[in-house]
Amino acid sequence: MLLLACLFVGIGLVTAQTQKVTGVVISEEDGQPVIGASVLVKGTQIGAITGVDGDFTLPNVPSSAKTLVISYIGMQTQEVAIKPSLKVVMKSDTEMLDEVMVVAFGTAKKSAFTGSAKVVGTEKLEQSQVTNVTDALAGAVPGVTLTSNDGAPGSKSSIKIRGFSSINAKNDPLIIVDGAPYSGDINNINPNDVESMTVLKDAASNALYGARGANGVIIITTKRANMSGEAKVTFDAKWGANTRALQKYEVIDNPGMYYEMHYRAMNNYYKSTGMNDQAAWLEANKNLFGSNGGLGYNVYTVPDGQFLIGQNGKLNPNATLGRVVNYKGRDYLLTPDDWEDVGMRTGLRQEYNFSVSAANEKSSFYVSLGYLGNEGITEGSDLKRLTGRLKADYQAKKWLKIGGNMGYARFDSNSLSNNGTSSSTGNIWAFVTQMAPIYPAYVRNADGSIMVDNNGIGMMDYGSGINAGMQRPFIADANPILDNKLNTRNSEGNAINGNAFVDITPIEGLKVTFNGAFNLDETRHSYVYNPYYGQFDSTGGTVSKYHTRTYDYNLQQLVSYARSFGDNNFDILLGHEYYDYRYYELGASKSQMFSQGNKELDGAIIDGQGASSYKE
Repeated sequence: MLLLACLFVGIGLVTAQTQKVTGVVISEEDGQPVIGASVLVKGTQIGAITGVDGDFTLPNVPSSAKTLVISYIGMQTQEVAIKPSLKVVMKSDTEMLDEVMVVAFGTAKKSAFTGSAKVVGTEKLEQSQVTNVTDALAGAVPGVTLTSNDGAPGSKSSIKIRGFSSINAKNDPLIIVDGAPYSGDINNINPNDVESMTVLKDAASNALYGARGANGVIIITTKRANMSGEAKVTFDAKWGANTRALQKYEVIDNPGMYYEMHYRAMNNYYKSTGMNDQAAWLEANKNLFGSNGGLGYNVYTVPDGQFLIGQNGKLNPNATLGRVVNYKGRDYLLTPDDWEDVGMRTGLRQEYNFSVSAANEKSSFYVSLGYLGNEGITEGSDLKRLTGRLKADYQAKKWLKIGGNMGYARFDSNSLSNNGTSSSTGNIWAFVTQMAPIYPAYVRNADGSIMVDNNGIGMMDYGSGINAGMQRPFIADANPILDNKLNTRNSEGNAINGNAFVDITPIEGLKVTFNGAFNLDETRHSYVYNPYYGQFDSTGGTVSKYHTRTYDYNLQQLVSYARSFGDNNFDILLGHEYYDYRYYELGASKSQMFSQGNKELDGAIIDGQGASSYKE
């Protein structure tokens, strides 16, 4: 009894040495959670990162610890006394309050701005290895959520600022580029050309954009030359590799073990019908490869008169992996493949950027060229993009400043079919991860070499009888790996955007501005489904072509007056804006292709009666 009492006392002493601390970190500026703030027990390595609600939990804080240190980029570091439950309010860094930030139709000092906004500057953008410039906002702006249903190179993330504003309507924020609404593909803007991004998050900040800004506003400002007097030439080259981020699940990858497990299921079923052990063993072996609950394929060779699975439920020790089958006078080798290894690859990412800039007291210019080649981790998934930009301004008179900005992008991207539909047999991700380790991916000759059909295509197994007559009970007549090699989902085109401005300053503080901007995006989409294999082989293959044009222009006339009186700031803005948006689409499709080589409409015979024309 005495020993037991001492034991309980010892446990009590141990638990008393640590404590659990929970809390939430919010921003004083807008009351929103601060996501990704560092919470550290002072003088230790014990810490945590705040979650999407700004919350944190430290389960084992030493009782001797007295202080927590909370830090976040752009905010003052806070030290607070440790309590079981904490609410920490973080303030903006006062050294940043006099920075000028881009806001609706102009600029403002942070100290004078009353709305809720967050600026992501050049330093943060240069640290981000992104294809889409808005992806650099991930983890950088509280209240901004980026989600993506497609991991293809160049795919766009869905952006939500402070959650959903509508169930049925669009929730994407308004994008402003150099002062004008941008309706083009955000992928056509080279992140290396961007100076900063300002995220306007509340109604006060977005009010000048009206209903267009109801979901928030992202203002993108492109680079201009810094005042240096001498030309600045920069070049950078980046290489990288795209690989699968999430590793494979732990699954049965041994063919023999898979056969054993399926045998047990069948053996138990036959026993449940009243068969004895001997009869159930014979029946399960007989149907193990058949269509009556079987697996369809046998990839093991066993001696004549023996079964693959013994009466002990284990693989026959005399079985050897790989089986040659003669079918219609031709020998086939049946041997399994790792479908994930066959379907995936390591993609190469290469990026090159070159720029020249210069500025003096009266003028500045910035010229850039950029190239991006980005391969996905499967064949048929890639992006190539060439961009160029020219930006210049000139102080013609003390009261007159003019300038212009022109950007161009040439893009060519390939994507996968049914990439986000998990139930589709064309979804390579779902398909290869569910494929059992007993099925061949390729159709092989007896010597192990891959068979080549009459069209010069390396044959792959669709589970539909083309491989030694074998029928796969699991999603037959499907092989998205070869489909992605033979089929085409391509989008290529050109995009150009530009703007010009005239600033007139008749007296100090008063500025009259005329802005004009346009965007033009011409894209050609090609969808070709091969005539040889898969779900469209019965139609002889199909060809679909779509051409889309997006065009908009924007005209602004603004009069602004700004004065400061001590700590008081006075701003007035009077403006008029005209915006016009046009979208055109023209498409057609045909089937019964002459050959895989001609992927145009004139390379198919049957008119699909699917021509369409659309305008908005």
